[in-house]
Amino acid sequence: MKTVRVRITAEELEAKRIADVLERAFEDDGNPVTIYEASPDGKTWAAEILLFEMEPDEASAAVRDRVGSDAFAAPLEAEVLPDINWVEKSLEGLKPVRAGRFFVHGGHDRAKVPAGTIGLEIEAALAFGTGHHGTTAGCLEEIDRLFSMREYLRVLDLGTGTGVLGIAVAKLTKQHVLATDIDPVATLTAEENARLNEVGPLVSTFTANGMDDRRFGEFGPFDLIIANILARPLMKMAKSIAAKMTPSATLVLSGLRVEDGPRILFAYGCQGFHLARKREKEGWLTLTLVRGSAKA
Repeated sequence: MKTVRVRITAEELEAKRIADVLERAFEDDGNPVTIYEASPDGKTWAAEILLFEMEPDEASAAVRDRVGSDAFAAPLEAEVLPDINWVEKSLEGLKPVRAGRFFVHGGHDRAKVPAGTIGLEIEAALAFGTGHHGTTAGCLEEIDRLFSMREYLRVLDLGTGTGVLGIAVAKLTKQHVLATDIDPVATLTAEENARLNEVGPLVSTFTANGMDDRRFGEFGPFDLIIANILARPLMKMAKSIAAKMTPSATLVLSGLRVEDGPRILFAYGCQGFHLARKREKEGWLTLTLVRGSAKA
């Protein structure tokens, strides 16, 4: 798959503004955006986005078209990257992450799992969720907290990515979890990681676009759903998510920027949920909502 990197350089504040514009403009497409210092003195920063199956000129035009008048006088360059698994490449130098009782690590750090923690071995793959992102770590911490208070009988990891959240629940509770994603690569990755973590029989997966797939009825209704996806699809699915949950249920939502909070709370408030807990981590938001007599 051809991958084109579009890179825009500017001073720090402008580069960060550009990165934010890119994230919003390409939110539904899921194209990765990064921001970093591009000069030793810290005066020049770069905002980058990866686009797929395009020529460099097409990618440059797509970026300029999406950002419109927010485009910029900042220099823009586009280049085709070598055919490398960039997710794997970017994870090579990542250190293990501690989140609550969980310790997320790659195979090369298997021997470093501390006593008394629950190791989650997540290998590099073309799916989101390694524990290093603030949304994933926030969800893991919330899973730890929720299950220290009570048990949940039917759990769904919606938008599973690598499967790390569903695997965390399975390893913590030794009970069955459903993990689904819109991307078949993600569901395959989640299956492989579940087997790697010796909870394969406890984690069921399937690929589904939204919540209308009839197979959800075979596993639900759910008293806990964990959805680490973006704000826009979460808002679109508010009614269908609520319909698949028990009258007294708990909902953990992440993948949200802090400014997304009010509109998410409104959308799910219309479905009978109210805020039980809010957690910010690295500029990202994790919301725990409850309905009925559920406590969180």
